Amino acid sequence: MQGAVSDGEQKVIAILRVLSESSSPLGSLAIARQLEDHGVLLSERTVRYHLKTTDERGFTVPMGRDGRMITPEGLEELRFALAPDQVSFMRHRLELLAFLTTFDPAKRTGQVPVNASFLDKERVNEAYAAMKCAFKAGLCVSELVAVADEGGKIGDVVVPSGKVGFATVCSVVINGVLLKSGVPTESRFGGVLEIRRWKPKRFVAVIDYGGTSVDPSEQYIRAHMTSVSQAATTGNGRILANFREMPAPARPVVEELIPMLKEAKIVGVYHLGNASESVCQVSIGLNRVGLVLLGGLNPLAAVSEAGIEAENVGESGTVDYEQLVSFWDLV
Repeated sequence: MQGAVSDGEQKVIAILRVLSESSSPLGSLAIARQLEDHGVLLSERTVRYHLKTTDERGFTVPMGRDGRMITPEGLEELRFALAPDQVSFMRHRLELLAFLTTFDPAKRTGQVPVNASFLDKERVNEAYAAMKCAFKAGLCVSELVAVADEGGKIGDVVVPSGKVGFATVCSVVINGVLLKSGVPTESRFGGVLEIRRWKPKRFVAVIDYGGTSVDPSEQYIRAHMTSVSQAATTGNGRILANFREMPAPARPVVEELIPMLKEAKIVGVYHLGNASESVCQVSIGLNRVGLVLLGGLNPLAAVSEAGIEAENVGESGTVDYEQLVSFWDLV
């Protein structure tokens, strides 16, 4: 958008924001009530009028009598529109998803945060073939995935026409499980991690979560800054990873949770540092511990490296753990 935002555009943005925070379709009356909670007074009729505009632009999609849901294009428009005012959008989004994560690794039940990716139907098998190396090498948060046809849902996002929705487990699942165990984690940045002989070496690019409104992994994939396929086959390359920090006394809790997570096929913890010890050349504060998590979108980075287009929406919501299936069952 150029220049001042019109009143009509502000109302559209407000409606998109309400829809982005809902995991189910919303009708015009429900949207009007939620807007009122945010201090935006719009009648149901006015909401219906603006929903016609969002439908025409492809920002929303009707779901019958249930109402409407936001599309990937709508989420992108919302991010662009809010960028000047919400440079900490990603950090807030991670905190919200961690709170919404109810996954219990011992019981293997609950809601798990996911990333959504949309693949052309004609190239799905090619995409799966390109992902294999990342899953086989364990360069992902989990081998568990979810699939949805067009019109279905991946987290909070509707799968567009002509696409297949593919969900990968998001690294925020670690934040959520730690939070439920009483461990506060600080999400510092998303980055490109250089690995050598399968071990983390250093971050060669980082984006602070507190200074961005877009998921760092999405940006790195678009910029072709990874070599996940090479890393998966040789042990040397550049992969997507995220950096967390926590109080040093919490380290034993993390050590206890890691085996439980692995039993539940969650292997996102790549490296756990020691108290006040630098991790991957990143300085750590006094009585703090650094934690490197694998990026959930690493398999999709491999897809991009193979020249196959995919639209990725990081941190797209949550799905029930029981709805996830092994990637290997798909191929």
